[in-house]
Amino acid sequence: MARVMIVDDAAFMRMMLRTILAEQGHEIVAEAANGAEAFQAYVAHRPDLVTMDITMPEVDGIAALKDIRATDPQAKIIMCSAVGQKAMVVEAIAAGAKDFLVKPFQQERVIASVNKVLEL
Repeated sequence: MARVMIVDDAAFMRMMLRTILAEQGHEIVAEAANGAEAFQAYVAHRPDLVTMDITMPEVDGIAALKDIRATDPQAKIIMCSAVGQKAMVVEAIAAGAKDFLVKPFQQERVIASVNKVLEL
């Protein structure tokens, strides 16, 4: 299965995703609470997949997405956003995000998105 990094400033959101993904057999290799941490962790761990919140302190998810994809154009990143952030989701997809998940997370949707992006 995949090596995954989870990026979200809310610890409980990271925990929810960690639980869903671990139950599917994925290995969580890193977590980050903002975009700056996410970029450093991506470079250090080179995960197969990243789930990335859009709205975070310091460096937001879209900036981190752009930084990661500048370093690794093949990076597979799924953006996560709350309802009502459609413009930001469109910007993220344009910047290279492979899919997006709406919070609160629906387990079936998370699994479907991960499988689609990883082509499982």
